[in-house]
Order: sequence, then C-alpha cells, then structure tokens
Amino acid sequence: MTYPEWSPSSWRSHPAAQQPEWPDERELKEALNALRALPPLVFAGEARSLKTALARAGRGDAFVLQAGDCAEAFGNFSADSIRDKLKIILQMAVVLTYASGLPVIKVGRIAGQFAKPRSTPNEAVDGRELPSFRGHAVNDAAFDEISRRADPGRLVRAYHQSAATLNLIRAFTKGGFADLRQIHVWNQEFVAASSQGRRYEAMAAQIDGAMRFMAACGVNLEADSTLHEVDLFVSHEALLLEYEEALTRRDSLSDEWYCCSAHMLWVGERTRQPDGAHVEFLAGVRNPIACKVGPIATVDELTTLCERLNPDNEPGRLTFISRMGVGAIEEALPPLLAGVKASGHDVVWICDPMHANTFVTGSGLKTRRFGDILGEIKAFFAVNHQEGTVPGGVHLELTDEDVTECLGGGDDILDDEHLRERYRALCDPRLNATQSLDLAFDVGEMLQTG
Repeated sequence: MTYPEWSPSSWRSHPAAQQPEWPDERELKEALNALRALPPLVFAGEARSLKTALARAGRGDAFVLQAGDCAEAFGNFSADSIRDKLKIILQMAVVLTYASGLPVIKVGRIAGQFAKPRSTPNEAVDGRELPSFRGHAVNDAAFDEISRRADPGRLVRAYHQSAATLNLIRAFTKGGFADLRQIHVWNQEFVAASSQGRRYEAMAAQIDGAMRFMAACGVNLEADSTLHEVDLFVSHEALLLEYEEALTRRDSLSDEWYCCSAHMLWVGERTRQPDGAHVEFLAGVRNPIACKVGPIATVDELTTLCERLNPDNEPGRLTFISRMGVGAIEEALPPLLAGVKASGHDVVWICDPMHANTFVTGSGLKTRRFGDILGEIKAFFAVNHQEGTVPGGVHLELTDEDVTECLGGGDDILDDEHLRERYRALCDPRLNATQSLDLAFDVGEMLQTG
C-alpha cells in the first residue's frame, strides 16, 4: 500500500538529515532535471523478485549475502574490477550454499553506493576546516576547497557509472561467467595460493564431480538455467534524497511508485527517524527496503518503523540490519528480536558485523578485527536461535582486491605496519578477498550446524 498522500517529493516537508549544502541551486536543478529524463537503472519487476526472495529468507528458506565496497569510487571503475567483485561474491555464495543447502540471495553494495553519511558536516586538518567528504556523488576526498565543494554534476556521473556497472553485471551473470562450470575460474590467483583458496578448490572439485555424476545419470544440466545464470540484485543507502526522488518512477503494470536507482534501498542508523525525510521517502516506494539498527534502538522505535514502512506486513518488504558491535550484540539484540516478534511484524533480520567494530589505530588508520567481525556474526546466530527467530543473512563491506585494511583472518594482518602495506580504503576498511572467503566458510559452518 502506498500512502494516498505520498508523492516522491513528500519527504521535503520532513526534517532531512545528512543532505549536502549545494552551493549553486541552478546547477542542482539542471542535474536533477537531467536525471528525471534518463531511463530507470532497475525495473519494478526485478525489485518484486527480490522481495519474494527476501520473504523466503525471513522464513529460513534462503540466506542473504549483501556485500560490496564501503563506498564506490569514480576512479576505480573497469570491467575487470566489476568482474573481480562478482568473483568473490559468487565464491562466497557457492560456499554458503554448499554448506547449508540453502539458496543464497546475492545483493551487491554496488552500482549506486556513492554517498556516505558523516559524523560532522566539516572536518579539520592542520587547523584548516573544510566540508566533510560525503562520497563521490557529492564531492572528492582530496582536502582542498575545489575538491570538497558539493558538485551536483556528480549526481549525473554517479547515474552513468551505475548504468555501466549494471550493464556489465547483467552481462556477466547472464552471459556464461556465472555458470557453475566456471567455478574454478572465480578463484583469483592470490586467493588460490592461500589455505582458504585451496579449501575452495577442494569444494569446487566435489561440485564438479557431482555435476558429472548427474550428467552420467541422464540429468539434462544444460536445460537448468539455475546452473548457468545467477541473479545479482543491487542496493545502496538511500541517503541523497534529491537523487532518489529524481529516479523514482510509477510502474506501468502495478501503478505503484518504485525507486529505480536500485532494487533494494536502506536507511541508516543516523537517518532512521520515523518522522524524518528518509523514512517518509522509503514509506512510499514499493522496493524492498532495509533499516540499520544499532545498540541504542528500542522496541518501540522498531515497531513504529514497521508500522510506518510496512503497514500491510508484507513478507520480504522490510529488513532490519543489525549493527551492534561484538561487545554489545548479546545484550542489545535479544529484546529487539523478541519485541518485534511479539508485535507480529514480519521482518528479515540480517547482521552487519562491520560498522560497529571499527576503531582507529595508533597511526590513525581506521580498521576492524576479523575476530570481532566473526564474533558478532556468531553472536547474531546464537541470539536468533535463543529467541526463536531466523538469522536471515549477513551484510559485509569487502573488496576483491588484495588490500590490507582489516586485522587478522587468514592473511594474518597483525599490526599497523601490515595495514600500511596496501591500505586503500576510501572511507571504511574492507575485508580483502582472502578474508572474505575465510568468513564464508565460517558462516557456512554456522548454517550447517543450525
């Protein structure tokens, strides 16, 4: 149900946090008009398919892998980089499926994750203060006045890079690259040399053997498209509301509004106020939507969000993404799980073990410990089982690259010196490909043991 009084611009009558201060209204109007005239990036039918899949995850009949960069960059964009991001997501998904016997719903933080919320509107370096970096859809990370100026033209550039990314994703996922017979090709060279890579190759060999056995028994593997193609849905935080409004379209089949910038959109911990502009906007679009939930959240807040964002209690419509921190989750999450369950609201619960486990090293680098990430996921599974709810998925920040941004894991990144070797984070630290595969095996074991 779309609210009768709702329109794509109705958020403008509500308080809107985390919006840039655009210095030139004329430039902004031109950029938004250009976006309104462009084709949708995704389609309503695709968003409905994801909603149906998420409903299965809410029942425990599927598992969500939502993963990708903390923030996409304009400069780091090529067919090779998109293919390699897809490789690690496909690897992780097949590990999870092999361990659990569950279909894995693949949702990328990709093709639109160009904006980031900031703790403060400005930042100071060596006594000089400039606007904070808000992601490449707004400004640049370089610390000078020109780079930090909010430029509306970047919104149009973000659209075009998202369109090109989606074009390549569809080509890779439907054009043979995602064929299960390519399972060995997904293992990148530097990953294959690790213990996790070798473990993956052993599993891949077993899958090869199973497929040969089925073929020998007369099963027509060529006829089953699920072995040769995958669906990769895209998602991002719906932070820049003028951008999202400009890409909202009325579906010709259902006559409902869909935000066509991504299949799934989420509202962050800083912007999930029930009377705020972000919740108002997401309440009216029919995409599957999500809400980040931190340790300060209350049951009343979450049930109010359920009523506001999913008044028809539609399965798969609303996902809560828990981001508590390894030290807080065992105390903070159980009452929220129990309270939402008692209220009768149908939601999907997934775990973001990244954002509340970030800290700054002595040398000033933001990082996360692999052990904390894994520990929060283990606690997420445990408290869901304790409360009789379903651990529906994980939400990860990762990269296909051989970076050194998170401590620990199979790469044994031990200290500041190791972090500095290949630290390339634009905003927050990411798991590298080897650490990501390591985590997939660990989560697979959790799914296997129930």
